Amino acid sequence: MALIGLSAVVILVDQATKFWIQSRMAYGASSPVITDVFHITYILNPGAAFGILENKTWFFVLVALLLVAGVAYIYPRLPADRPLLKFGAGLLTGGAIGNLIDRIRIGYVVDFFDFRIWPIFNVADICIVCGVACLAYVLLTTPDETPSDSGKGDV
Repeated sequence: MALIGLSAVVILVDQATKFWIQSRMAYGASSPVITDVFHITYILNPGAAFGILENKTWFFVLVALLLVAGVAYIYPRLPADRPLLKFGAGLLTGGAIGNLIDRIRIGYVVDFFDFRIWPIFNVADICIVCGVACLAYVLLTTPDETPSDSGKGDV
């Protein structure tokens, strides 16, 4: 199943990068890749982007579990001719599970991509955003498939 394969790749890359950061950097350390533009900065995030819902770990755990269950239920029912929809679902699921692992394991999410003008984020966050973008694109660009009323009521 494509969902499991893509989600597994996302989870593995996410967890491997977080392990690498945790094993090679001190908490709070920042290493410039491009000075004043892009740094690798090791932080532990107790909430969502912009500090939203800080220290609400169990809320995020519940939301992630509901999301994964929802995608697992809906995925087999997705139309085969919408591969971008399935791809987005895989990215979203993998990203949600990647951050879920952190929240359950340590109570925080490990973040490290630091563009200095934006909240620090990780691979799972990128996949969640890209997955939502794929889903939104398909949903916004797919014409309604509801049958017309065959002109009834037309003047």
